[in-house]
Amino acid sequence: MASNTATMGNLPRGVGICTTIPDILYVPELIFGGLVWILVACTLVVPANPQGWVMFVSVFCFVVTFIWMVVFACGGHYNKSSWAAADFIYHGIAAFFYLSASVALAKVTLDMKDGTNFQNYQLDISAVVFSYVATLLYFVHTILSAIRWKSF
Repeated sequence: MASNTATMGNLPRGVGICTTIPDILYVPELIFGGLVWILVACTLVVPANPQGWVMFVSVFCFVVTFIWMVVFACGGHYNKSSWAAADFIYHGIAAFFYLSASVALAKVTLDMKDGTNFQNYQLDISAVVFSYVATLLYFVHTILSAIRWKSF
């Protein structure tokens, strides 16, 4: 095996993050999280507070997931047990954040069904769907990271 695809225990590094479970979920998490970010940023909703939380969650998780993926790709994780635990904890927090943001976004979208701009309504429906998909991806990543962490 080439040195850039070698793994440290069960934690991948280099190109290995594109071929191992649960690390292959980084890319879909980034895609769906970015879509939520873009779609929510495109709409104007009167109750801005829930939308602000959704924006915080989507931007925070996008940035941290990207940094986390780069750390794993560059092989910056030396103590494998603590990195596996940190991976589990981060993805658990991200799944919880996305779930709370998805529920808030769905509530705001249902409330704006009557008497609002139809285009904004469609964008918000798309954002709700992608937000729940991102929640599912982070939840699955959490479960698989827990299994990997317990295997050490």
